[in-house]
Amino acid sequence: MKTPTIKDIAELAGVSKGTVDRVIHKRGKVSTKALEKVNEVLKEINYRPNLLARSLKKTKEYHICVVLPDFNDDPFWTPCNEGVNEGINEFTSFGIFIEPFFFNPTDIQSFIEVNKKVLELSPDAVLLAPLFYKETLKIVSDYVSKNIIVSKFNNQLEIESTKNFVGQDLFKSGRIAASLMKMLISKNRTIAIIHIDEDFNNAIHMQEKEKGFRNYFNNAKNSNSKIETYNFNQNDLPEKLETLFKTNLNIEGIFVTTSKVYQIAEIIKSKKIENKKVIGYDLLNKNIEYLKDGIINFLIHQNPKKQVYLGLTYLVEYFLFDKKIPKKSLLPIDIITSENIETYTNIL
Repeated sequence: MKTPTIKDIAELAGVSKGTVDRVIHKRGKVSTKALEKVNEVLKEINYRPNLLARSLKKTKEYHICVVLPDFNDDPFWTPCNEGVNEGINEFTSFGIFIEPFFFNPTDIQSFIEVNKKVLELSPDAVLLAPLFYKETLKIVSDYVSKNIIVSKFNNQLEIESTKNFVGQDLFKSGRIAASLMKMLISKNRTIAIIHIDEDFNNAIHMQEKEKGFRNYFNNAKNSNSKIETYNFNQNDLPEKLETLFKTNLNIEGIFVTTSKVYQIAEIIKSKKIENKKVIGYDLLNKNIEYLKDGIINFLIHQNPKKQVYLGLTYLVEYFLFDKKIPKKSLLPIDIITSENIETYTNIL
């Protein structure tokens, strides 16, 4: 829906634009009858006074670039793109130009090149998915040197020069996954932490989840579970996973640190592998399918769409009426089961 202008409100109320302006900004004298007419229209159109009034006073158009992985390469990022589009639809009429830029999530050079392109545009702000830690440090430094505001989402990197982080506490996310796993598996069984298609040494999000997972078991009472970490590439995953299960019969729990848990579930189902308890991330269609089938036991929902939309909202409110941006915005860690999945899919 198009955001109404002062002219639109004036026409609906049957008064002058000057009268609407005085009512909105609470300045000058307005007759009781005119005040009632304008307020009635504002109520009917669900008018939000702060955002509209302040934006009407702004003459500058603000440019925000969103740098995120291409959802065509990894479906996890599809809701993030939806969050970008929602931001565009809501904030364009307030003089905010939001522009997405996509990189290949498995290609560091793609990440570098896309950020170089954005840097050349000199936007007012960048909302960034900092997938690669080492490269992000240099990129953020380049942005800040040009007085470009940088906010982050999804990946919790502690970089002082950035304005904001929106996402989950990944360490706690790992601990929650561990607490669920402890309830699922038998005593003295082995748990496999599996990272798929990631450079673990450069992926802080996976490191934090694993740290949290191991921390929980290290401090848990009466826990004799053995935890082993594996880094697999998608291409040779079926062969390596089948070999792993054959050579280590004691593996009962599987914790996948990304949304690619469905790839593990596919192999378990096709090979008819039994007695495996699986926990992973995100409400991809394939993940939901295997959750309903009982092959995946729990999914942790990271709400990527909200991460992007909220990150954009903070920047917009900062530009329009100087509202302070919180340093960190941690979203709830939602645990999804086959019993409550319908509730989530109905509102996504």
